[in-house]
Amino acid sequence: MRSGSIILAPPNQLYGRFARWLGSLMPKGLYARSLIIIIAPVVLLQSVIAYVFMERHWQLVTKRLSAAVTADIAALIEVYETYPQDKNSETLGRIGDRLGFDVDVLQGADLPPPGPKPFFSILDEALSDEIKRQIARPFWIDTVGRSNLIEIRVKLDGGVMRVMARRSQAYASNSHIFLVWMGGSSLVLLGVAILFLRNQIRPILSLAEAAESFGKGREIEYRPRGAREVRQAGYAFIEMKRRVERAMDQRTTMLNGVSHDLRTILTRFRLSLALLEQTPEVEDLKRDVDEMSRMLEGYLAFARGDSGEQAVQTDLRALLSELRSDAERQGYPVTLDAVGDPAVTVRPDAFRRLLFNLVSNAARHGERIALSAHHEARWLTVHVDDDGPGIPPEMRQEVFKPFVRLDEARNQDEGGSGLGLAIARDIARSHGGDIALNDSPLGGLRATVRLPA
Repeated sequence: MRSGSIILAPPNQLYGRFARWLGSLMPKGLYARSLIIIIAPVVLLQSVIAYVFMERHWQLVTKRLSAAVTADIAALIEVYETYPQDKNSETLGRIGDRLGFDVDVLQGADLPPPGPKPFFSILDEALSDEIKRQIARPFWIDTVGRSNLIEIRVKLDGGVMRVMARRSQAYASNSHIFLVWMGGSSLVLLGVAILFLRNQIRPILSLAEAAESFGKGREIEYRPRGAREVRQAGYAFIEMKRRVERAMDQRTTMLNGVSHDLRTILTRFRLSLALLEQTPEVEDLKRDVDEMSRMLEGYLAFARGDSGEQAVQTDLRALLSELRSDAERQGYPVTLDAVGDPAVTVRPDAFRRLLFNLVSNAARHGERIALSAHHEARWLTVHVDDDGPGIPPEMRQEVFKPFVRLDEARNQDEGGSGLGLAIARDIARSHGGDIALNDSPLGGLRATVRLPA
């Protein structure tokens, strides 16, 4: 391309930009969008009807009325010029009364200077055109000075004829009744549409609330209702919920069986080792059995998740105080700061395991730990800070993967299974939230838990 040339975007890109811009202006809710779908055609149809009515009927009626008034004024001018001996205009006055006009001849007068034309006046335009066509004399009109009267002045030989007429004689003044009826019918239609749509949207909102509560582990009573399609979606959700609960029950039963069998075998190992002579080799075997037991508990906790536990209202401050006490008993100083409503709705055991894993991770790699919680509006935010070595930004998503153990000193999950952060994120996401890792004000790592509460 030469310098100075204009590069035009392809039509599909322009259309895409326009569609994104229009989408940003549109409301996001189904209720509002449904109202727009109904309101937009009604407004468009009413606008077209109003335009056609004003452009055709209203303008045509006004034009014909203006032509009739102009014809009467032309007749008055002809009468005045036919009877010049009528100096007092008595004949014009009687004829004007018959026509509904107030007629006067101003001897030796001239036309007033032209005033500003109204911005939108069918009467002014139609009456001016008719006077030019039928009378063809200099004239001056005032259609806006008085609300109920129209003043028309026509230049004659030696004077000016002034005619005062009612506005209704030259203007279709009752046309507003049509507009009022049209606007009133539109309001009634929109009112019915709003009430109807509200009743149709409620079942969809109930289904969405039930699905969200089920995803967060909260039990909610739901009965499908509404339109046929919405009820079908509701029954499909109930069936899906039953299948998920059945699968979770089967998984829980299987894990309980596996846990019982493996723990039984580990218990036999411990008993057998206790009966042997306590040599250095036996002590090593005991440590291996203990390590295997810890790894087994970690694997089972990750596989089990928080299935079967219902979300209940929990005292957040009491839970955080308990975690702080446990950490301090292990020799890790912890500061606590809780702001907002202490009552949160979570799965208490799973949420405690989530925070315990984060605090344990911080205690393993740092010397100072800070707990802070903010419960405002609909969100609960908990920060766990430490002064450890931290995690490089490019690896902060990797550590959430199961069995990932990084090489840095910070992340060598000493004595662990590499499942602590994976379990914590799984619990957070099962509550409808997530966990993010960032730099801590203490110089180490900050784990931020954000949950809807």
